[in-house]
Amino acid sequence: MSTVAISKNDFKARVEQEGILFIDWWAGWCGPCRAFAPTYEKISAANPDIVFAKVDTEAEQELAGSFQIRSIPTLMIFRDGILLFSQPGALPQSALEELVGKVRGLDMAAVRAEMAAADREEAAKADASATAATPATKGA
Repeated sequence: MSTVAISKNDFKARVEQEGILFIDWWAGWCGPCRAFAPTYEKISAANPDIVFAKVDTEAEQELAGSFQIRSIPTLMIFRDGILLFSQPGALPQSALEELVGKVRGLDMAAVRAEMAAADREEAAKADASATAATPATKGA
């Protein structure tokens, strides 16, 4: 499968779909982006079961801004709607292939369990902070 372009109109639907989604944030004027493109295309062709997408940061400035893309190329990886990886910089082919393998090998049930535990811990800390900040009532 070759890469697909994503815009703000279909970004949410693409990210929320089941499966693996790689996103290359790029711009035509960016030398490192142009150097990374053939590697990205090659890995895309070798992995037709994964969606490899590109977001043109010049055409999609609002979308790039909402994700705080400050350096390009930036690679993001989602699986089953969960952001697993986000890193600026062009990757060599071996590193990109390694990422494909790691993302394929993830136990998503374990990832979801870790996320739920982290959310519970964060909520407990917020509750503890709120309780500590509330003055105790006297004579109640």
